[in-house]
Amino acid sequence: MFQKMKNIDTAFKYVRLFTILIVGGSLLLDGFVFFKSYELSVATQNKIYVLANGKVIEAFSSVRKDNLVVEAQDHIKRFHEYFFTLSPDDGQIKATIRKALYLADGSARNVYGSLQENNYYAQMISGNVSQDITMDSVQINTNVYPYYFRCYGTEKITRPVSITYRDLITEGYLREVPRSDNNPHGFLIEKWSILENKDLKTINR
Repeated sequence: MFQKMKNIDTAFKYVRLFTILIVGGSLLLDGFVFFKSYELSVATQNKIYVLANGKVIEAFSSVRKDNLVVEAQDHIKRFHEYFFTLSPDDGQIKATIRKALYLADGSARNVYGSLQENNYYAQMISGNVSQDITMDSVQINTNVYPYYFRCYGTEKITRPVSITYRDLITEGYLREVPRSDNNPHGFLIEKWSILENKDLKTINR
């Protein structure tokens, strides 16, 4: 009888030890799973998936200052490409200038108006002249707001009988504004002016 009680007591101790091990292991496993889930949650919060042309592209969230210079440079380059890339087509000229004017204030509109008054666009259309621009560099001072910039580029003006390369230097300031479909970077070019726009060389075709 005592032997049976001893066996029962020993069995109970084993069962209790086994139960403690099972519960402890479960708690450790739960803790590990919770920790990993939290890590995964934090990691996925910094990821954004963008659908572009039917493809899912992974993007990462960041504060604006991390990409300030890159976005500002792209805004300035896009504006100059819209403003100076022209073909002898009135509809195309108006469409690209309209896009450019969304990215700048009245100073760009004043330059556009001045070119119109001087029949610049009319002469392009009547002479079958096209114009392209290559952006060489954009310098931005982000230490003082609004951000001053100076832009260097080269214009290529193609006429029926010749090609002219023209130096272009502009300057202005960038002010932050809300992003929109017409202004995805959320900047507005202010006090924009053309500092230099002179012929470099002309090649006969």
